[in-house]
Amino acid sequence: MFSGAISINLDSKGRLAIPTRYREVLSTGLVCTIGLHHPCLMLYPLEQWQLIEQKLAKLSSMIEVERRIARLLLGHATECPMDNSGRILIPMTLRKYAKLDKSTMFVGQSNKFEIWDETIWYEQIAEDIAAIPADIGELSENLKHLTI
Repeated sequence: MFSGAISINLDSKGRLAIPTRYREVLSTGLVCTIGLHHPCLMLYPLEQWQLIEQKLAKLSSMIEVERRIARLLLGHATECPMDNSGRILIPMTLRKYAKLDKSTMFVGQSNKFEIWDETIWYEQIAEDIAAIPADIGELSENLKHLTI
């Protein structure tokens, strides 16, 4: 559904212009939260976020790691309505977490977008490429059968 990496500038008020080709499909609502493994944000269409929210509601509050993940994702989840110019406001707490300044990357990930600081994004891409094993024997079963 969503793919590609697009460079977008964050304005001085913390607004980010959604790429034109995605505005209509995202007009029903957006929810932004933190990425758990990297300093980036995850931006979900409302209907996709509702599915995640249902899964998070099923986690146990008695199991520490489940409670922590729910706290982080739900605690940072913020609805981000699109204005008439196709922009969303990224709250300061989320901008600080992802170290967003001006130059950002808007990265499609099938059912969501990741929002990265541009410099950190390129560092992450270099790290990801370097980390891919050259030997097929080191790949997971899912990757061994992936044909691209």
